[in-house]
Amino acid sequence: SPLGEYIGMISGTVTELLDAVLSLLVRGDDGQSQQVEAVIDTGFSGELTLPHSLVESLGLPWLCRQEGVLADGQLHTFDVYSATLVWGNDERIVEVESADIEPLVGMSLLAGNRLTIEVCADGIVKIEALA
Repeated sequence: SPLGEYIGMISGTVTELLDAVLSLLVRGDDGQSQQVEAVIDTGFSGELTLPHSLVESLGLPWLCRQEGVLADGQLHTFDVYSATLVWGNDERIVEVESADIEPLVGMSLLAGNRLTIEVCADGIVKIEALA
């Protein structure tokens, strides 16, 4: 696996459909955890979206409701939850927007990092902390 070359970095792969995907470990307050395949979405300014069914199964605590504009230009209201995310060698508390779409990684989660994507099937995705 090419991922072993990037010890200490966060890495993923590019799918046949050219989606840049990260495999993330998400934990709820009760210690339940789930491996999630999330697509990097540079048009999403939040941290992470997860399907409502996963938010429920992890028992994520509710934080608030927020409005957001989706790619179709429509304003939607989202329930926002808190989760612990294993991010490289650290754990981070992140805000999770519940939406019935595939899991998405947003730009706020990537802030402070360099994102490199080999845009071809089976290409490598690398996330490295900026100095």
